[in-house]
Amino acid sequence: MTAQTVVFLAVVGSRFLVPLLIPRFPLPALVAALVIDGVDQSIFQVFGYDPPGYQSYDKAMDVYYLAIAYLSTLRNWSSQPAFRVAQFLYFYRLVGVVAFELTGWRPLLLIFANTFEYFFLAYELVRLRRDPARYSMRFWVVTAAAIWVLVKLPQEWWIHVAQLDFTDQLAMRPALGPVLVALLLMAAAAFWWLVRPRLSPPDWRLRGAADPLPAHVATWQQRGAWLAVHGRVLSTATLEKVVLVGLISVIFAEVLPDLDATVTGVFTGLAVLVLANAAVTLALARGGRGTNRALVAFGLRVVLNLAVVLVARALLGARGIDLGAAVFFVAMLSLLTLLDDWYRPVQAARLAEAGSRTWVSGTSSS
Repeated sequence: MTAQTVVFLAVVGSRFLVPLLIPRFPLPALVAALVIDGVDQSIFQVFGYDPPGYQSYDKAMDVYYLAIAYLSTLRNWSSQPAFRVAQFLYFYRLVGVVAFELTGWRPLLLIFANTFEYFFLAYELVRLRRDPARYSMRFWVVTAAAIWVLVKLPQEWWIHVAQLDFTDQLAMRPALGPVLVALLLMAAAAFWWLVRPRLSPPDWRLRGAADPLPAHVATWQQRGAWLAVHGRVLSTATLEKVVLVGLISVIFAEVLPDLDATVTGVFTGLAVLVLANAAVTLALARGGRGTNRALVAFGLRVVLNLAVVLVARALLGARGIDLGAAVFFVAMLSLLTLLDDWYRPVQAARLAEAGSRTWVSGTSSS
């Protein structure tokens, strides 16, 4: 293997594997994913390598790690208001990316700014020392609005509308670097001396890892019992999965090269698979079958979905479904639906616990 091949596999492998750590280590893993996303092209340039079609894969990887981040909010977030804000921001951005890929109109990326990513970071920064469930919907809406207006709109304009390169601008204007450093130092000083003294006392020591799972949904048996009681094939949870997987699949179908598939065909096919997954998952839960091993659960789901695709391919003919594309989409669908099925009962348990704490606190204060 050449050095270029090793570097390429290392970068691509890290972009696939690092996001899988987000559910367990939300803040450090997402920051690592952001850093890799920011330096991957520079790494290739250092080795004199320009992977063909990598820009398309780069977009696809952005969609991938943000999907993992969104699903991790089901597992980890105890604040219902914060989750609802994040849910809106994520799907709002997803719709915008789909619209951009279908039309190519770059201002859509400014209108549908990726505020979710930094809002996720803001929540996890709060959770480092404090209980996010203490804060109201107004606090989270104001936080999202501040990120949207002060951070993301300028950034999206710079990248997607003006299409400026930061490195090129530094080379053209050498004074820009020291000015930015000075501004960052001023912002840090303002936070340290003006904001920090006014903050409430911290609730706990630094927490980089996600909080432990609630005891009553920590195993597949407990999550299966919850799903057997509350799960439905036709439900808002299934509808959300259909929209999530469908929109992501449309984006992948548009950005991946040499993929001959219509938007309607991709969305419809994946929607049928999501419904089939929901039915099988609910049947297994009611039958008391499952596993706590993520790789085993993922492998079994991939096998099930591939079997469905192969049967459909046999019925429709080889031209009806491209096998290579089908394997890729099956793997993605299997991962996303597995995480959703595992984490949705955890979200219900966390929100119930947060509601109980709020009720007890209100009762004691009255």
